[in-house]
Amino acid sequence: MNIKFKKLNKTIVRCKKCPRLTNFVKKISLEKRKQNINETYWGKPVTGFGDIKAKLMIIGLAPAAHGGTRTGRAFTGDKSGDFLFKSLHSVKISNQNFSKNTNDGLKLKSTFITNILKCVPPGDKPKNNELSMCSNYFIKELDYLKNLKVIVALGKVAFDNCLKIYKKRFKIIRKFKFKHNKKYLLPDGRTLIACYHPSPRNVNTKVVTSKMVNQLFRKAKKIAKF
Repeated sequence: MNIKFKKLNKTIVRCKKCPRLTNFVKKISLEKRKQNINETYWGKPVTGFGDIKAKLMIIGLAPAAHGGTRTGRAFTGDKSGDFLFKSLHSVKISNQNFSKNTNDGLKLKSTFITNILKCVPPGDKPKNNELSMCSNYFIKELDYLKNLKVIVALGKVAFDNCLKIYKKRFKIIRKFKFKHNKKYLLPDGRTLIACYHPSPRNVNTKVVTSKMVNQLFRKAKKIAKF
């Protein structure tokens, strides 16, 4: 990892700019979940991870309470992550079909995974000021990934908030509609692809299936050319 990213990640991990989020993360980490009661929770903001020469970025809204907040890595140790990594392994983006903890040997091919918000918000509902405060970290990730060609947004909220950042930066007037597998060209030449979130609810109700997500990631790889 290069110096810029190391510095950024240090800043993210130490961040306490949003008292509501800082307190909530602390509360989760102390109270824990029954099946993780003997574990030490990460209990801090969660940075992005992966290949810093990435051509593909996968974004969610925020770390899960007992996923990333517990393990210290985005989409790691929760049901959404389980689904995601089965797909990523299936399309040869990751070297394994699971993501359990930071020492599990996971490697990503030309891909960087992150969240727009680095802390889990109560009820999964961040406030606008928290999103705007945290967006500076996401903007830096976008800027530091020099080879980035494609962004896959998992879920409408991540999609909308990614666009909000782009609209602010590039004064976009055009309307973008969230529709699974729909792609949009962004002003900086990158492509944004909307993807249904692989949440247990979406997976159990067949709103999203492995076939749909695998197809989407194959398309993302093709556009990103890796």
